[in-house]
Amino acid sequence: MDAVLKNGSASHQRKSPKEIRRPSREEAEAAVRTLLAWTGDDPDREGLLDTPKRVVKAYSELFGGYFEDPIQHLERTFEDVGGYKDIVMVRGIPFHSHCEHHMLPFIGQAHIAYYPAEGVVGLSKLARVVDIFAKRLQTQENLTAQIASAIDDQLAPRGLAVLLEAEHQCMTMRGVQKPGVSTITTQFTGIFQDEPAEQAKFMSLVRGGGL
Repeated sequence: MDAVLKNGSASHQRKSPKEIRRPSREEAEAAVRTLLAWTGDDPDREGLLDTPKRVVKAYSELFGGYFEDPIQHLERTFEDVGGYKDIVMVRGIPFHSHCEHHMLPFIGQAHIAYYPAEGVVGLSKLARVVDIFAKRLQTQENLTAQIASAIDDQLAPRGLAVLLEAEHQCMTMRGVQKPGVSTITTQFTGIFQDEPAEQAKFMSLVRGGGL
């Protein structure tokens, strides 16, 4: 479900993990040893001997989203909802991802709302979709678009709204070093895109207001 870039600067789709030669665990650990030495430390000292193994193990968790299919979590829907057709919202889904430019974390919350068409999906499944896409190297813009595309394509709701708000450590720990700065990205489809009042309702719910 990786999104195709549509801004004119690129038109190719990202390769899937199956199309990329994945190094062995031993090669990955050797690469970590190289980075440790490059920083100026001794990879053979006691405190760093097991660091390559630990880093590779941690990366397998942090970037496990490459080997999961988000669509599997959206395939089962429930139509017996008593005729409910109003907004469904999951607010404040925590996530952590890594920027593809510096491989530093960005941490925040996702807010997702949709108007059901044929049925609703289990609420936890929306959080699963966020996690799967977040556990890949990302930009926040691409992460927002991927989440929205997967949900919109699979559920075909009458309208979908996705908002991500995150703090990027590449701005906090390096570069301009400005802690506390948050980045907000949004994606709207259907009635959320066509009707400003629906966007306003969504933003009010995100901020904790009522309908």
